[in-house]
Amino acid sequence: MPHGSHLNPANRFERIRCEVDDATLDQWVGDDQERHEAIDGPRRDIQFIEDDSQSILSENRSPDIPFRYSVNPYRGCIHACSYCYARPTHEYLGYNAGLDFETRIVVKRRAAELLRAKLGEKSWAAEPIVFSGVTDCYQPAERQFRLTRQCLEVAVECRQPIGMITKNALVLRDLDLLQDLAADRLVHVFVSLTTLDPALARGMEPRTSIPAARLRAIERLANAGVPVGVMTAPLIPGLNETEVPELLAAAKSAGATAAGYTLLRLPLTVEPVFVEWLQRTQPSKADKVLQRIRQTRDGQLSSSQFKERMVGTGVLAEQIRAMFLLFRQKQRLAAQLPDFNRHAFRPPRPKDGQLWLF
Repeated sequence: MPHGSHLNPANRFERIRCEVDDATLDQWVGDDQERHEAIDGPRRDIQFIEDDSQSILSENRSPDIPFRYSVNPYRGCIHACSYCYARPTHEYLGYNAGLDFETRIVVKRRAAELLRAKLGEKSWAAEPIVFSGVTDCYQPAERQFRLTRQCLEVAVECRQPIGMITKNALVLRDLDLLQDLAADRLVHVFVSLTTLDPALARGMEPRTSIPAARLRAIERLANAGVPVGVMTAPLIPGLNETEVPELLAAAKSAGATAAGYTLLRLPLTVEPVFVEWLQRTQPSKADKVLQRIRQTRDGQLSSSQFKERMVGTGVLAEQIRAMFLLFRQKQRLAAQLPDFNRHAFRPPRPKDGQLWLF
């Protein structure tokens, strides 16, 4: 099973770390397969870890993010994208941002129960909730645990406005629920599309749906009446930003009606993971890509400044922004998806079956 990272970077919060002694490989005593794996890259099984969270909504206060609340049924992500900005969040759990992030998946089995309880609070004002603000709610673990679908069933019951962001065509499994929500203007779906090159996608995002499958997902969602947009994110200078015209044209042809982008950012321990991946898989382009990233980040590989971190700064960043806006306008993808209908909301029925009086 492919991994996006071949690293086990040190956890920022732990005092002890483990490292492989490469010198021992010359004296390897295992069989040929073990030696091959030790030299060419790790092979690690995925483990699912129970979560005992007592709440499910995360509240966002960043001015760069266009939503306040999100739900993340999983922590860590099997998609294993080399650039994933969420990797450092795994360090809060005692794991690392490399192999642990993509193979130690924390499962919030009570996600739907906790969401239902939150929507039942008298103070809840039917604000839109986005799946997922951090890791992908339709990552492969969802096939087994179906937590996202269970949460959508709660949203259907309560007529709760929902936004979704995913790069997995598994979203189509829940088309029945999404159509139900769309009928009352209660759902938006954005599909992430970073490249049309299946080889690049397989290397950069090892366990996501291939680009053609994501485009088919956009088409089927649109044909079913579900408002759908495309996120060309992240754009990586020197690697995929030149695909913007083709990406937006393909998304428009499939039925998308809106588009957005973010520029690659490499916060904290994402940086060594991405740099290792880039040098390992794109050796002829690595220096150019890193140089161009620095041109958009004031000489650094990342920036945490609000209003800059998503789009970068400098001439190259402005050129990328202008190109995106030009082709978004050309493809008529500059429209906003329909406003959410917050008036349809109704609190969930209490577990005892008694209706609310007030």
